[in-house]
Amino acid sequence: MPMLLMLMPMSLSLPAGVIAYGFRNCSPPLKRLLAHSNTNNLHHYHHLRRRNNTIPPQLNTLISFNFFPRNLNCLLTGSLDLKSQPIAISDVEVNHEKIFPLKISAPCYLPKRFWSGSSINKNKALVEHLQNYGTISSKKVSEVMETIDRALFVPDGTPAYVDSPMAIGYNATISAPHMHATCLQLLEENLKSGMHVLDVGSGTGYLTACFALMVGPQGRAVGVEHIPELADSSIKNIKKSAAAPLLKEGSLSIHVGDGRQGWPEFAPYDAIHVGAAAPEIPQPLLDQLKPGGRMVIPVGNIFQDLKVIDKNEDGSISVRSETSVRYVPLTSKDAQLRGY
Repeated sequence: MPMLLMLMPMSLSLPAGVIAYGFRNCSPPLKRLLAHSNTNNLHHYHHLRRRNNTIPPQLNTLISFNFFPRNLNCLLTGSLDLKSQPIAISDVEVNHEKIFPLKISAPCYLPKRFWSGSSINKNKALVEHLQNYGTISSKKVSEVMETIDRALFVPDGTPAYVDSPMAIGYNATISAPHMHATCLQLLEENLKSGMHVLDVGSGTGYLTACFALMVGPQGRAVGVEHIPELADSSIKNIKKSAAAPLLKEGSLSIHVGDGRQGWPEFAPYDAIHVGAAAPEIPQPLLDQLKPGGRMVIPVGNIFQDLKVIDKNEDGSISVRSETSVRYVPLTSKDAQLRGY
């Protein structure tokens, strides 16, 4: 009997600590896909019909082990739209029949041939990959991401230049590079020289270091992390990076604290980035956002959206959704260590 292949929303239960991933620019076919923990349970919408039980060769890159391990919960942890909307993509044919729109824009894992050579060349290749697939369009963002070597901020032995989130311990992750690029671009106009930026849930310190380079020595980049061990290791990471002089001079700093309360000492901030999903936008962060400033924060529980919040000069707030995402929850230290 022919097997029916469909793509439709399904429930997804994700383990703690494997989050902070988005597919908006990295891989559009997955933007609205929720998969179960078995590759046999792939579905799609009403306009897909199959007349045999073979997987279309055009989908091999998606249904390979690299992209869909048996436990998809360990991989699909990001910009997943759960709202039953069609996937916007181009045509794929099986037996000369158009079965559904598909556009494989950028696989999550890059070919191994990209990863020969020095660490600098590998980091540059990662950035070029994100540029080629439209994730990075800003020259400034590409320069900063090339300058801050991601390998200095991931645990030893992990593939630093794969476009995927990485576990960093304590039920936390470092986000996928395309999510970093997305947030840097959304905040770029508020990361000019001399501006102040707050990074809530600074983790390994990678994005805080990128922010520091963008605002420069005349600005102020502040990271807040509630796990002391992560805060300590992030300072060590930054000291090995191109942002080390800014840390030494004091324009870049990492603090241990509850990021939901912000860091009033250096407020107001032109830009605020939050690296975990809040059930609602924390009022202290809104209060510390400067008029004319912008905050990027994932909001929601099961259903999460990356919100772009602009504070107008009169103090009013404008909010829009950039994309659907899946992040670890913005919660207390104890809840995080318990696994939420």
